[in-house]
Amino acid sequence: MTDSRHIAERLLTALGGPDNIVDVENCMTRLRIGVRDSGRIDAPAISDTDKVLAVMPGLNCQIVLGPGLVDKVANDLKAALASTAKTLSAGQPRSGNSAEELASVGAAIKQRNSDRNNTPVKNALRRISNIFVPLIPALIGCGLIAGINGTLTNLSAGGGAPWLAGITPLFAVMSSGFFGLLSVFVGMNAAKEFGGTPILGGVVGAIIVAPAVANVTVFGQVLAPGQGGVLGALGAAILAAYVERWARSWAPDVLALIIVPTVTILISGLATLFFLMPIAGRLSVFIGEGATWLLGNAGIGAGFILGGAFLPLVMTGLHQTLTPIHATLIEQNGYTILLPVLAMGGAGQIGASIAIYFRLRRNTSVRKIIKSALPAGFLGVGEPLIYGVTLPLGRPFLMA
Repeated sequence: MTDSRHIAERLLTALGGPDNIVDVENCMTRLRIGVRDSGRIDAPAISDTDKVLAVMPGLNCQIVLGPGLVDKVANDLKAALASTAKTLSAGQPRSGNSAEELASVGAAIKQRNSDRNNTPVKNALRRISNIFVPLIPALIGCGLIAGINGTLTNLSAGGGAPWLAGITPLFAVMSSGFFGLLSVFVGMNAAKEFGGTPILGGVVGAIIVAPAVANVTVFGQVLAPGQGGVLGALGAAILAAYVERWARSWAPDVLALIIVPTVTILISGLATLFFLMPIAGRLSVFIGEGATWLLGNAGIGAGFILGGAFLPLVMTGLHQTLTPIHATLIEQNGYTILLPVLAMGGAGQIGASIAIYFRLRRNTSVRKIIKSALPAGFLGVGEPLIYGVTLPLGRPFLMA
């Protein structure tokens, strides 16, 4: 038995058993394990496990193992969970379209999808999504405030409520402040995700939006503040994380506090100004023009493909990787033209679930699942309907 398998088995027990584990993810140094009941976690047993450096219990339990080993343990832990799920599934009788059967089928499908998508490319995409997911509440809040401000501005300009002219600047500040510094927040999250210091990632992200950038000429081109946007900040912060780790590997301990941040900012900053901002700037323009062209010329075909592809992305969690594209479009236009089209996939799930609710009038267990999952679906969270209702039944998922 390898060390990683031994560690995974000990962690499986100390985390409260397979039925207490919701999901398993990892970054460069730590496991991130979602659990149903944090009270079932045996933190001392985890700490006493060989090669475990630290444990932070909670609903999102984090276990520090260090680079290299964390990948092996994560894979072994997922394999152990998959094996347990198959054993339980094989021993359970089928009883028609009951709530228990649908839950079992949905969980099995989810686990198979997770195993199938455990590839280096898709894991890298998940790490990118981890950077942007924490930003979603701010994107939603500031976006709604911007929408309210737009309505108030129209009322004021149209003469219906001229007194609103004194209020709209307040809403404009609250909605635009976050978007003006979006590159900084992306830089901080990216540096953290890739094993760097968040504040240093924020520093290189701030270079992109700094007004003084307008005084910089690179290869005959005058840079503009914000050029490259979130894509430039993402690349700059990831680079900064690797430079920082490299600098820490050789900097003397007594001088690390001075050498590491200076070298990190200097190298990453120059690379950002000379390469990342020009390249990311062109890529951002291409994304904006490409999305506009696609929906302007491909018509209903584009909508069918985008909406149909969205739910499989949701199943694997890769839909969050679209957030950088949405953020880029918001930076350019003030809105994203893709999200309303993609959201129709979720709307299809709601429609299919409502249809099932009325078709299966005597199946109280399925109707109970639908009633509990529909509110989340209306709020944009489609996984309960996908894994609890439409996907286990098959055809409703395809029709959605």
